[in-house]
Amino acid sequence: MSDFDDELADEITDPVEEILAPRRSREPIDVPVKIRAVGMRLDQYLAMSFTEFSRSLIQKAIEAGTVQINGAATKSSYKVRPGDQVRIELPEPTHDLPKPENIPLEILYEDDVLAIINKPANMVVHPAKGNWSGTLVNALQFHFSELSMANGSYRAGIVHRLDRDTSGVILVAKEERTHRELAMAFENRNVFKEYIAITAGVPDRDSDYVELRIRHHPTDRVKMQVTDDKTDPLAKDACSYYEVIERFRGFGLVRVQPRTGRTHQIRLHLASIDCPVLADKLYSGRDACKFSDVAADIVPSEDYHLLLRQALHAYKLRFQHPRTKIWLEIEAPFPPDMQQTLDALRIHRKAGR
Repeated sequence: MSDFDDELADEITDPVEEILAPRRSREPIDVPVKIRAVGMRLDQYLAMSFTEFSRSLIQKAIEAGTVQINGAATKSSYKVRPGDQVRIELPEPTHDLPKPENIPLEILYEDDVLAIINKPANMVVHPAKGNWSGTLVNALQFHFSELSMANGSYRAGIVHRLDRDTSGVILVAKEERTHRELAMAFENRNVFKEYIAITAGVPDRDSDYVELRIRHHPTDRVKMQVTDDKTDPLAKDACSYYEVIERFRGFGLVRVQPRTGRTHQIRLHLASIDCPVLADKLYSGRDACKFSDVAADIVPSEDYHLLLRQALHAYKLRFQHPRTKIWLEIEAPFPPDMQQTLDALRIHRKAGR
């Protein structure tokens, strides 16, 4: 996502997508076309695959003939198809490889082959344009002596991703075999994820599912959109199950279990039932929640922010350990900013008051 920051990452990105890692030489690289990319512009697909390069640089490489489709030069507007063989030769990255940074991490679980981290909000998972330091990868390199390089140095250890402002549990691989096996578990949907969200609005039903396809927004490069068009070749199937944990006047506490891992899936699906994630700038129109949004008759001088990011937390991850074959279920503690928002709702927005 060269022009895009990690806000465009899937809530859980399918790790077998095998987004190719940055290379530090001009050695040609073969890029397989994944099913999810079919119909995408060539420059867009390559920019998503090589986040250390801007889309304009990718376009220049295509114009210079250093990108070939099935052995022949092509144009940026070419729509990739199944079976295409893409070969690209890129210049050296303008940024050095990620450096270890002493950033505190909450390690929820660790053994010889993997670790599970409670990622804080406002942390990008891996370096990309606009975020070359302060990422989870920088922190991982400081805290762990060994990390899988299956996705390259820029994504050392990263098996899946979370949005920058989504907090919670994230899985890290320390070596390649474990990475591959975990990736296969994600692909086969044998990793079970559970999120907790505070919503602006309350779902009508206590529990239900949303099954709407997801595609890139046609005019806004940062957004995604839902569609029920089954024939749209650019849309991907997506399904999310939800359950209302607690109801308030105008707000809800909701548990969500995504069955697929599409970009912004949970945020889009909740917004589609008129219950967007609270303080989700893209899909609710607001990027914060103040105390005055919850409680009435607050003196302006006493007002303050309860929340400065989308109220979405990756609460639980359940999977079979690739070595021991024991099922692990790891929970990430509820974050303080969401807890203080919930506390305020329980006091000032109790249902029936």
